[in-house]
Amino acid sequence: MMRSKQTRLVASLGALALVSAACGGAVEVEFTAGDLGAVEVGPGEAIQIRSLNALTGEAAFLGIPNDNAVKMAVDDYGDIKGHAVDVGTSHDDLCSADGGQTAAQAIVSDKSVVGVIGTTCSGAATAAAPAISDAGMVLISPSNTSPALTSDLKGTAGEDYHEGYYRTAHNDLFQGQAAANFVNGNLGLSKVALIHDGDPYTNGLTTAFEDAFVGLGGEIVIHTAVGKEDTDMVPALTEVAGAGPELIFFPIFPGAGTPLVQQAGGVAGLENVVLMAADGLSVDNFMELEESVGMFFSGPDTRFAENTNETTDINGEQFLADYESEYGEPPSADFWGHAYDATTLLLRAIENIAVEDGDTLHIDRRKLRDELTATDGFQGLIGEIGCDDFGDCGAARISIFEHINLDDFQASKANILYTYPEG
Repeated sequence: MMRSKQTRLVASLGALALVSAACGGAVEVEFTAGDLGAVEVGPGEAIQIRSLNALTGEAAFLGIPNDNAVKMAVDDYGDIKGHAVDVGTSHDDLCSADGGQTAAQAIVSDKSVVGVIGTTCSGAATAAAPAISDAGMVLISPSNTSPALTSDLKGTAGEDYHEGYYRTAHNDLFQGQAAANFVNGNLGLSKVALIHDGDPYTNGLTTAFEDAFVGLGGEIVIHTAVGKEDTDMVPALTEVAGAGPELIFFPIFPGAGTPLVQQAGGVAGLENVVLMAADGLSVDNFMELEESVGMFFSGPDTRFAENTNETTDINGEQFLADYESEYGEPPSADFWGHAYDATTLLLRAIENIAVEDGDTLHIDRRKLRDELTATDGFQGLIGEIGCDDFGDCGAARISIFEHINLDDFQASKANILYTYPEG
């Protein structure tokens, strides 16, 4: 894999330098930790960060590319002030609250950990973020999109927001608006059924869609839920058919999405209903289904082949080439660039605030959060990144494509019909 040395941005914050004339100008550093404490990295020791993503289960197609991108970013970024960066053993969030909580507890038990890249799923973050926040660490997600984890974008914190949480993924208030605009304006449809599976991600996105669509003059004829492990979707689909939708928007995962799309065509009243999903289903193991052809999908715009991460000088095209060389296949989902950028954002912030004391580094936890929150104009693979007070940092650009080619998923993903914001 090709590696590139980054341009270093050096800052010495949070320390008092005492210069002693008696010792010929030698500098003695007196470091005082802030209210969240600090991590001391001794001579020869590595800076510890962790990856917390879905590595098994139905969301592994999302989490594994995230985890791989974290490791690639660490490799590309290189040492920080003479200290290596160690990701350690990757943790599995299982795309669930229980998985997120268990993994977070294991991570925070190691006081040397500075920050965490994850989780993959919003449901895991709702349980992981409290423990990581309380430990004074930072958590930067590449693929959480639930508005509840950050804010309503109007200055009100979400119910699941915790200080120290950040994400490079978009807030689904953007995706809900994009999907609603497309259905209303591009497809010209006015009656929509919404199906979620109770997860903070799926429920948050259908709610965001509903608010946006009603605001455009559309009608939500039914907003209902299925179970993540349900296989018989006929009862739910029959209820939906009775409401008379023109389109069903179901931003769920393959476990429930697969039987839903396979059974929809056999339910009376749904033969000609348009089907639309989101980034949780725009993955190989769902798009290979014959019934998925003709569906519309919303998700993060991944047209950033020419975008360059400013800390590593790697662009999107080079990253994909490196990824395939390293792992034998392209990433299976859309958030690989977000994971790479999240990792370099963390590493850059560490480098900017770490205080050198001979061969020892002091990393103040409060200053690290302040540095991340102050991020503005950072050029990443996903575009320009800037963080608000609630941790929304991502380049919030959404695209919608139609699945047209069962033999070439990338051709379908390139068949983009709408982008939000437009232009």
